[in-house]
Amino acid sequence: MKHCGTLKLETDRLVLRRYVDEDAGAAFKNWTSDPEVTKFLTWPVHPSEEVSRKVIEDWINRYIEKNYYHWAIVLKENGEEPIGDIAAVGIEENIAAVQIGYCIGRTWWHQGITSEALNAVIDFFFNVVDVRRIEARHDTRNPNSGKVMKKCGMMYEGTLRRSGRNNQGICDVSYYGLLKEER
Repeated sequence: MKHCGTLKLETDRLVLRRYVDEDAGAAFKNWTSDPEVTKFLTWPVHPSEEVSRKVIEDWINRYIEKNYYHWAIVLKENGEEPIGDIAAVGIEENIAAVQIGYCIGRTWWHQGITSEALNAVIDFFFNVVDVRRIEARHDTRNPNSGKVMKKCGMMYEGTLRRSGRNNQGICDVSYYGLLKEER
């Protein structure tokens, strides 16, 4: 893989960019404080903007790593305020594979924004980083996340029973994948 770190990506409606300190308030307001957004995620709802600030500070400090990929999702019409998050949550160097995770504020659900962001990240990993496989997964009780994956061309590869843990406890997890040659 040709690691280059988190680069700015643009689509018709979105800018995917590195986080900055000033994003903590918007992150807290738009998704990190919402128990509906975090319901099927592995990290708990943030009880305060200060928690979001500390988490974002840790992400910013990791941008020096060439194999760290983490974007704030910004809707161009909203200016610079992030409305969600997308990142490489796992990298397997020996097979050139990346696992993607994402979340978006409830206000922007069901508008195609998450799939637009995921498509941009998929293209980036295949065309710039030279990844051969992209993976994503979701709790089976959150089928909308799977719809995002399917919309981006990812193929359902199976469900592992009681193989994950999130804010709902132990869960069944559906896996999706896409190979570079399938794009």
